[in-house]
Amino acid sequence: MIHGEIPPREVLLEFIADNPDRASKREIAKAFGLKGEQRVELKDVLRALEDDGLVQKDRKSLKRPGALPPVTVLDITTRDKDGELIGRPAEWNEELGVAPAVAIRQSSADRAKGKAPVGGLGDRVLAKIFPSKDRAGPAYTARIIKVIDRHRNALLGVFREMPGGGGRLMPIERRGEEMQIAASDLGEAKDGDLVEVEIARTGRLGLTQARVLSVIGSVASEKAISMIAIHAHGIPHIFPQSVIAEAEAATPASMSHREDWRHVPLITIDPHDAKDHDDAVYAERDPSPDNPDGVIVTVAIADVSWYVRPKSALDREAVKRGNSVYFPDRVVPMLPERISNDLCSLREGVDRPALAVRMTFSKEGRKAGHTFHRVMMKSAAKLSYQQAQAAIDGKPDDKAGPLLEPILKPLWHAYDVLKRGRDRRQPLELDMPERKIILKPDGTVDRVHVPERLDAHKLIEEMMIQANVAAAETLELKRQPLVYRVHDAPKLSKQETLREFLATIGLTLAKGGSLRSNSFNGILAKALDTPHQTMVNEMVLRSQSQAIYSPENIGHFGLNLLKYAHFTSPIRRYADLIVHRALVGSLGLGEGGITREEEAALDDIAAEISTFERRAMAAERDTINRLIAHHLAGRIGDEFDGQISGVTKAGLFVTLPQFGADGFVPVSTLGRDYYIYDEVHQALSGEKTGLGYRLGDSIQVKLAEAIPLAGALRFEMLSEGRPMPAATRSFHKSGRRGALKTPGTRPKRPRR
Repeated sequence: MIHGEIPPREVLLEFIADNPDRASKREIAKAFGLKGEQRVELKDVLRALEDDGLVQKDRKSLKRPGALPPVTVLDITTRDKDGELIGRPAEWNEELGVAPAVAIRQSSADRAKGKAPVGGLGDRVLAKIFPSKDRAGPAYTARIIKVIDRHRNALLGVFREMPGGGGRLMPIERRGEEMQIAASDLGEAKDGDLVEVEIARTGRLGLTQARVLSVIGSVASEKAISMIAIHAHGIPHIFPQSVIAEAEAATPASMSHREDWRHVPLITIDPHDAKDHDDAVYAERDPSPDNPDGVIVTVAIADVSWYVRPKSALDREAVKRGNSVYFPDRVVPMLPERISNDLCSLREGVDRPALAVRMTFSKEGRKAGHTFHRVMMKSAAKLSYQQAQAAIDGKPDDKAGPLLEPILKPLWHAYDVLKRGRDRRQPLELDMPERKIILKPDGTVDRVHVPERLDAHKLIEEMMIQANVAAAETLELKRQPLVYRVHDAPKLSKQETLREFLATIGLTLAKGGSLRSNSFNGILAKALDTPHQTMVNEMVLRSQSQAIYSPENIGHFGLNLLKYAHFTSPIRRYADLIVHRALVGSLGLGEGGITREEEAALDDIAAEISTFERRAMAAERDTINRLIAHHLAGRIGDEFDGQISGVTKAGLFVTLPQFGADGFVPVSTLGRDYYIYDEVHQALSGEKTGLGYRLGDSIQVKLAEAIPLAGALRFEMLSEGRPMPAATRSFHKSGRRGALKTPGTRPKRPRR
């Protein structure tokens, strides 16, 4: 082709695949010598490729679906026949197939000169990804940018005794391998124990030899289940001694560069069982005559940046974890308890350092201004959501009663004002109830329930959102680099899939690339209280992009905000700690500000913590699936009311609302008919009978199999299929029966 002409689609796709590090529209135009009107034409061609699902956006660049991003977190898992290290992405969507292998390239010259980080088996690394030129080997090569975690070679599995002594390690992951354990390497392990092992010896022939490091406990115990997820996802859960020592040596913050706000009656409102309190709130009417009926909302956040300084042991461990991880039976915190539950927790009646923002709103809910302050505060009270709500509803207890007039009512009045602004902004309002597992004292599942969504929850959420916006606005005004929380608009291809689905139930979605969140809210409102409500919420959720951290601001589509950063939870999220440091540094608020080195590394930090957030979500989800599968393992053959929560060629995903459990009905078990998969209508339809099943259908199923270690449930369908529209029966003639699969996961409510 001629330089300076729009290349054919195939050439563009090949360029994007081969150049993931320079596949932005600008770089593509530069590579092919396109200028002026040609760049506009190129933009149209690339948009068409995106609409067809052939490419997708990854921040500013384009990539092929299923391709690794230019910077990826890898686990180095093995060596090839030539001894070269091979890694795989730490987090991978298994719906895309097997995670691709990546060959780790390490120059011996650079290693000798100390110019490049050196990785080894079991390490987790941040790596620059390149398409491989060797078609016979792995699809990618990589250069290590940074070693995140050294020697993650401890593996988890179930020990099974073998006749004659010794035994085997049975993997708990589908990608795991069976290993052999000699009698001398058993330690205290007994048959059926969940054990942690290290690789003792590998060879080209026979099974890998392993050595037992520790016994977690019997797999029959639910207390072992969260440990499976912790190990399976490589979540650091034991603080190094240097980190503990640094935390224990920390002393209370001084008044240096601080305002004394101990007289301000800030209160904390949290879950009743919360152990750390990182946010406190207070509201009052604005006394200014220039803002009649306006309010002043104050949000104070624990000053973690005072205690966790750049390059310290605490900081290195915090960035390695990225965030706290919450399981039904335990929390894996980002910071040691001395910091998270003590020195930084805004305890009632105790002096605590904080970073506070004071925001002024008009009576219409429009923000008139805000200021940040580094303060010393003293929480006036610690309330639960239920306590605060009961007091407002006219049933105060002895603690909340005295706070009703001076503190709680002004807070609720301020929330009414903020709601006017929220209603005008119209963020995405998905109705996806979150279920919570309640455990008995012995660690077994007691029940699953949906916590009531109170105005107290919404009040705190909206005040935190406004504080996050204020942080982003201030840092942008100061031209201070930061990590934004960004949420891209739905891809055009996903919009079209949703649009086609909605048409099958008589709903319409406007066309065009400039949809806003209120466009989806109109659809959700029309589906409210109809048989399609759950189905529409699921499909709208599936159409959305994933929120991530990025130093490049593209706004937050779901919240309908132009600027947004995470500021309000530095105890449990590293992104918030970075924003705190940026505020301290740019506003001249004393020690603990962001460093030039951190500013230069924001791209890498954002990529890491986005990956670690996905890791935490996957671990939390896997633990819930395993707990529920363990809970139901004794009820094989029982019948349950369920709802179809997902439809694939292979079969139907089914949710049991009573338990919040997800299971699978293989298409091969649905009957003698030949079932056709219709993606647009989200249905499986019998070719001969015309009977089938659609997303959102209420059904009855029988539990056929439960595999606790895999978190898998398999059901048999008891409900007869219902008549499908003719379009679903003729839509896709290439549908075929699928094999029995271990269920994946349906989409969950997005984290903002």
